[in-house]
Formats: sequence, C-alpha cells, structure tokens
Amino acid sequence: MHTWEFSAQDLARTRFACSPLCEVTTSVEVLKDPGRHGVHLPWVRQARQRLSGVGWELLSQLVRLPTVYVADFLTPVPDDSTRTIEQELAGLAATDPGAVRRDLARIDGELPPLVAALEADPEAGMARLAAEIRAYWDAAIAPHWPRIQRLAEGEILRQARKMATGGPAALFADLHPQVSWQRDTLRIGHRLIDGHRRLEGERGLVLVPTTFAWPGVFSQINPPWQPGLVYPPRGVATLWESAGAAVPDGLARVIGRTRARLLAELDSPASTTELAERTGLSAPNVSHHLTALREAGLLARHRTGRTVLYRRTRAAELLLGT
Repeated sequence: MHTWEFSAQDLARTRFACSPLCEVTTSVEVLKDPGRHGVHLPWVRQARQRLSGVGWELLSQLVRLPTVYVADFLTPVPDDSTRTIEQELAGLAATDPGAVRRDLARIDGELPPLVAALEADPEAGMARLAAEIRAYWDAAIAPHWPRIQRLAEGEILRQARKMATGGPAALFADLHPQVSWQRDTLRIGHRLIDGHRRLEGERGLVLVPTTFAWPGVFSQINPPWQPGLVYPPRGVATLWESAGAAVPDGLARVIGRTRARLLAELDSPASTTELAERTGLSAPNVSHHLTALREAGLLARHRTGRTVLYRRTRAAELLLGT
C-alpha cells in the first residue's frame, strides 16, 4: 500500500494530463504479459504482426516484468494537459545523462546488456531509445491513437463533471478499485510498493488516464518529477470491440433502436466519427440522431481542440439503468 497525504493546496493543484510515452511504456508490458491484460488481446495480435521486423530491443529491456520500477525518463509526468509523441521524444532525447544514470541506478539486479550500454553512454543510448520508440509508435500505437486519445479526453470530461458536482472526494471515489480516499489521504493498493508521502502543497498530483495501464494503476513518486498517478480510463473494454453495445429493448421501442444504440455506445464520451465507425452508420446520420438526443436532454457535448465529444446526461443513464 502506498499513501499520499494531501493538503488543501495539493487538491487545488491536482490536474489531468495525457502522455503518449506512458501509453508506449505500458503497452510494452501488455505485449510481454498479454494474459494479464485480456481486454487488449485484439490489439496484441495486431501489434505483433505490425512490429515484425521493427527493432525495439532496448525499449523491451527497459520495461521488465514483474514491473516494480520503470526508469522515470520513460514515464515522465506531463507538464501540460496535451503532449504529442514528438514533444515527448524530444524531451526524452534531451534527458540529462546524470538523470539517466540516476534512474538506472534504481533498477535492482544486473542491468541487461543494452541497458548497461545506455548507462555507459547515455547520449548515444537515449538517441537509440528515441528512434526505437518512434518506430514502435508508428507500427503499434499510431494506427489506434485517435481512438485512444478520445477515450482519455472523454475520461477527463467525465471526471471533471463528477468533481464539479461532488467535489474532490467524488473524483477519487471510483477512479480505480485499488485507489481510495480517506479524509486527507489517497491510498493506492500497489502489490509491490509500500510507503507514505506528504505532498506538502508544492505541486499537487497529476492524474494520467492511460489505456494500456489496464487493469493496473501506477504511480510516479520520485523527485524532481511532479507526483503522478497513471490509471486506465473508463471504457477501455469498448476500445477493441467489434460488436455493438447491448441495447435495452424497452428503450429501443420508445426512442428507436438507432438512438438507443447510440446512447448505449456512449459509456464513455465519443465523437460523431467514432460512433459512425462503431455502428456502421454514416456520419451525417449519426449527427442527426445525436442532435435529436441532445435537444431531448439526453446528451451533452464538449469541444476538445478540434473534436466535439458527446456524453450521456444523468437522464440518459437513468433510462439505460446505469
């Protein structure tokens, strides 16, 4: 069990951010131990085919199982809400050699050969690592990135709504089964890590919804990084589904099967394009039905960058029985 003690200032500075590099790192764990990450098996099958002939040996050696510690430079806590893979790779390649060696010194046991070479020559090693991650990203993550990104953005909208109506305690109420909030302390049920930390009101906590973290939760606790909590967003199970969501027959008889289907698909917020891909309907048709549902008070919409995400209102959830 790891615990973080919050002050009022820590809660005020708690925020969300997304990290493509965290997705890469956690996806490597999924590839190495797919049995523990059954939800992602459709992705595993595709990724293994796409990664044929792609060299990512150093990245593989840095992400070891069981996962007790992964070098902090591979799991940086984002300093703003939206980071691109290009920005994070630029930061990775520019990591100070002393920081690289400091992180590698935290790894227990003998270093694998390529990691030992990285420790001996951090500048060359980090350039190789950045190139490997770029190739890995292009093959295994980039084809799915728009949907992964929308899932994370939808999670942030959902949690912001909960926090607005229920306060900070509601934010942590169902974040993850291993996470709980008691008075001023956040408890994280890590299997292999114990400890207690006071956040001391300086930087707050960064929550990083990460698809490939499922089913686990991970924390970043080493200075000088801002404390971070990596957890899977709601709706991960729908990401690779080809079959549609279950549609309640009674609701379908009242508002029509297509509109009931769209409501059922919105377990997590999604865009018109994504809903069209899931349902096989044309984007204009989906847009027409979403407009009707929004005018009926069953949907709300939020703009994130250039994307408009739709989410169910409380009235729609009551109709669906969720």
